[in-house]
Amino acid sequence: MTPLRPLLIAIAFLTRLPVPPLGRVSDRESGASLAAYPLAGALIGALLYLAAALTQALPPLLAAALVTVLWALITGALHLDGLADSADAWVGGMGDTARTLAIMKEPSCGPAGVTAIVGALLLKTGAVAALLDTGAALAIVTAAVAGRAGLTLLFLTTPYVRPSGIGEALSHYGPPGASLGSAVAVTLLAALLAGWPGVAAAGAGAAMLIAAQHAMSRRLGGTTGDTAGASVELTETAALLGAAAQAAG
Repeated sequence: MTPLRPLLIAIAFLTRLPVPPLGRVSDRESGASLAAYPLAGALIGALLYLAAALTQALPPLLAAALVTVLWALITGALHLDGLADSADAWVGGMGDTARTLAIMKEPSCGPAGVTAIVGALLLKTGAVAALLDTGAALAIVTAAVAGRAGLTLLFLTTPYVRPSGIGEALSHYGPPGASLGSAVAVTLLAALLAGWPGVAAAGAGAAMLIAAQHAMSRRLGGTTGDTAGASVELTETAALLGAAAQAAG
């Protein structure tokens, strides 16, 4: 496997950005790509930061809305879909594990799912606007990295409760040392480059990841693809809010 292949696999899975044809991706290669997830997050964040720079002449709220929409487009709303499915399942499951897992597989989006998507997008837009207004836009990169580094840590530490699928391959074949090192190093670098708002973003994102992982473990005994996607959205949103609060203070 070429050195760039894990990163290309990560980009292909986590985004809608074009990559060279990858051919068949084995479970072992999918697992190896877990170490590149934080780097894919850095790429997403860099594109969002560039978009923020190109729209800086616009009012902060309008620029923030454009950045947030671009965020969803780059990722194909993959994690928003997981957030919606998880929200519907958490509310409709009423504490029952089997019912929660069954609702997650339903294709329709209920009121809880719609509310979760709208809430996440509103909070992200407001936080990004605050970061643009205070000159702390680099914290956007930290938030994007934190979301994917958190996903890496989630698969390293949390059982995957559904048999088969890419999540099981990530959980089983992900290289612990390289993945942990990548998650910590890339997040730390992104936080330091963004200054105190970046540090606040990393801290808030880590706190949200711990809370989400605890909730998954209690309700499901582990994670699924949907709850993993939800964790990305929750971590990113918490990171943006933490950064915005620090920058405003």
